[in-house]
Amino acid sequence: MLKPPFHSDLYVYLLQSAIKTRDPFLGRSIHAQIIKHGLHLGLFLMNNLLNFYAKTDTFSHAHSLFDEMPLKTTFSWNTILSAYAKGGNLKTAHHVFDLIPHPDSVSWTTMIVGYNQMGLFHDGIHMFLNMVSHGISPTQFTFTNVLASCAATRALDTGRKVHSFIVKLGLSGVVPVANSLVNMYSKSGDTVMAKIIFDRMRLKDKSSWNTMISMHMQLGRFDLALSLFEQMIDQDIVSWNSIITGYIHQGYEIKALETFSSMLKSSSLNPDKFTFGSILSACANLESLKLGRQIHAHIVRAGIDISGAVRNALVSMYAKSGDVKIAQRIVELTGTSSLNVIAFTSLLDGYVKIGDINPAREIFDSLKCRDVVAWTAMIVGYTQNGLISDALEIFRLMIREGPKPNSYTLAAVLSVFFSLASLDHGKQLHASAIRLEEVSSVSVGNALITMYSRSGSIKDARTVFKQICSNTDTLTWTSMIIALAQHGLGNEAIEVFEKMLSFNIKPDHVTYVGVLSACTHVGLVEQGKFYFNLMTYVHHIEPTPSHYACMIDLLGRAGLLEEAYNFIQSMPIEPDVIVWGSLLSSCRVHKNVDLAKVAAEKLFLIDPNNSGAYSALANTLSACGKWEDAAKIRKSMKDRAVKKEQGFSWVQIKDKVHIFGVEDGLHPQRDAIYRMISKIWKEIKIMGFTPDTDSVLHDLEQEVKEQILRHHSEKLAIAFALINTPGYTTLRIMKNLRVCNDCHSAIKYISKLVGREIIVRDATRFHHFKNGSCSCHDYW
Repeated sequence: MLKPPFHSDLYVYLLQSAIKTRDPFLGRSIHAQIIKHGLHLGLFLMNNLLNFYAKTDTFSHAHSLFDEMPLKTTFSWNTILSAYAKGGNLKTAHHVFDLIPHPDSVSWTTMIVGYNQMGLFHDGIHMFLNMVSHGISPTQFTFTNVLASCAATRALDTGRKVHSFIVKLGLSGVVPVANSLVNMYSKSGDTVMAKIIFDRMRLKDKSSWNTMISMHMQLGRFDLALSLFEQMIDQDIVSWNSIITGYIHQGYEIKALETFSSMLKSSSLNPDKFTFGSILSACANLESLKLGRQIHAHIVRAGIDISGAVRNALVSMYAKSGDVKIAQRIVELTGTSSLNVIAFTSLLDGYVKIGDINPAREIFDSLKCRDVVAWTAMIVGYTQNGLISDALEIFRLMIREGPKPNSYTLAAVLSVFFSLASLDHGKQLHASAIRLEEVSSVSVGNALITMYSRSGSIKDARTVFKQICSNTDTLTWTSMIIALAQHGLGNEAIEVFEKMLSFNIKPDHVTYVGVLSACTHVGLVEQGKFYFNLMTYVHHIEPTPSHYACMIDLLGRAGLLEEAYNFIQSMPIEPDVIVWGSLLSSCRVHKNVDLAKVAAEKLFLIDPNNSGAYSALANTLSACGKWEDAAKIRKSMKDRAVKKEQGFSWVQIKDKVHIFGVEDGLHPQRDAIYRMISKIWKEIKIMGFTPDTDSVLHDLEQEVKEQILRHHSEKLAIAFALINTPGYTTLRIMKNLRVCNDCHSAIKYISKLVGREIIVRDATRFHHFKNGSCSCHDYW
């Protein structure tokens, strides 16, 4: 208990001591004694008491005292201002700032510091510019903070203006200011200027050296960074961490681990939490569980607190390295309060790999701070696990309760819709993207193009492309080329590609897959050959198996089977399943039994249980009337327990997807569907349709063949859609296998009969049937 009376200077001393010990009880006791002995009118003493309350986070007491002070100096105003600014209450801080009669450099700098602490760097820069316009001279502390804002936002132009001001005031030789300049130029991309300032510094501290070392390491200039590191008289842990982190940033995890080992052997320094976080990150990237466990053991022996960054790094390491159970155990022991997004997404990936995403959802639900990245990761996790309805459910929950979705969230959800080919849902999300002002985003635009294309609406895909094609993103142009190719618009796809080249947008290997596919779908053999050579010899893109498969498909569909086989023989890489599969498929179309046998034998050598190879060979033999040989192949399939992929079609009506197989008798509307298809069958035959019984690759009676053809899955899906949709709507049918000749011919007649467009997506492309014709012009 204090024993009065004390002189006011002694009270000041006691208050300053109370600030150091952060003892609120002592401070309030001093306050009581001050009032009791009538010292509360002393301005200097009151300012110190105000400072005590502000620095011990007793904001209510601070503001009450401030309001009661009969006289206030600028120090008084700055003290209360600092309390709110550093406490993150910037709205109140700005209100206080506006009330200060004569704000000085401390007032302005306090606001800049407050904005920086909250990550509002642009506001900090704006505050600085206003400060200068009001004629207030910045201090070196002001400059270090505004340069930090410029560095964080990479505002190089503003940073250069601040630099000019620093030179004008003669502060460029002050070490903290010079360090801030080096940091600003380094992070803003002007590494030349950063080096010039560093070289001109007469005095350098550790921060000066570490900033340059970090810059060179982040840019991959290892020799320069190591040279500076060796020149340092006394490296600290930040120096070592800069080298380690730089190696990891550039993908040299082994080098990072070697540096860590050298530090342990040659230095008396102890690794800190940042060192361990980086090293565990290296182990995670390498998926080295054994090494990660050794680092974990080192952390335990060293008595390092496993919380925050270290805990998150451990979780990421175990999850990425295949021991998701240990990662989960760490989370259970330490809680989820400070689990960061990187650790959570690593856990999520781990659960996706083992096919059990429920624990990830439990952790997600327990997270206190679920930012947009965490929500998006959860949506992607569900999508990767095939849990489409769960992905949509959590997106709806995000809209209601979570943060505003960003472009990556919308792109992730759009990927769900284009996997479902759900046009209505996709359009709703497109509207959401417009409302959220994310529609111009490259990722959202590309996802919209793909969604509309895969949902059969190439018109809408074109519209989106026209809105965003001014950007130079290769993926945008590639998405449109692939979309047009899939819809059989080969010439238009090539026009887009040529326009892309005229804008000097560099194509990649995926672009060329799209271009070659476009040529394949419309039979542009010579142009396909030209673009293959352009890719190889002009753009220096080494052909992948996908490119070779496209060329085989191009030649094979055009009936140039021998040339296709010779092309395979000349390939510099070993032909894979896709290449031989493309040739075998073409042999089936053009009924080349001998070459089909060769392609099938090659396929069986690579994949003895390839059901597609058995089916294609049997179908080729059947198409050529070799029924006994075909039966032997099918018997061989049965003996080897190789199951043929079953064909099915599906159509979405409102929010429900209806799936049909051949001769499907399970649908609730079975009778109505079969009546409809019988009626259609009779009417299109009157119109001139002749069933292609050769499409039934079994030795059966003609009448039986015709019945099988009538009940193919796509015909049943069309009949169902005609029953359940308005007469003016477009029908969109999806199929997992190539549409057969009979169905292709029949659907042309059906489109004319019912006066509706019918869009069918099969395993390779889209067919747009309208008024009795198809967009593929019978070339598919």
